[in-house]
Amino acid sequence: MKIYYVTLNTPEEARKIGRELLEKKLAVCVNWFPITCVYSWKGEITEEPEIVLIIKTQDGYRSQVEQVIVQNISYTNFMAEISPTNVNQGFLDWLNAEVPL
Repeated sequence: MKIYYVTLNTPEEARKIGRELLEKKLAVCVNWFPITCVYSWKGEITEEPEIVLIIKTQDGYRSQVEQVIVQNISYTNFMAEISPTNVNQGFLDWLNAEVPL
């Protein structure tokens, strides 16, 4: 199992990306929520709202997941791959039933 932590600009982007990942069977579940981000960009410190998208999927789908994200945004964003070590069996059963290995 893999989890991807992705930053986006709007809830609409998260919704569109999340639904496309589910329709293509590249994820079993996605979550998104608003955060505030402070970062340095081109010598300036900037603070603005951001959306975090969490994608739950199988191992081996990174390139397909990243392709869906890139097709739906036009800026530099953050995407991190997380490998959980302990996941409850009920969730893994659902994941395995919905997203091919």
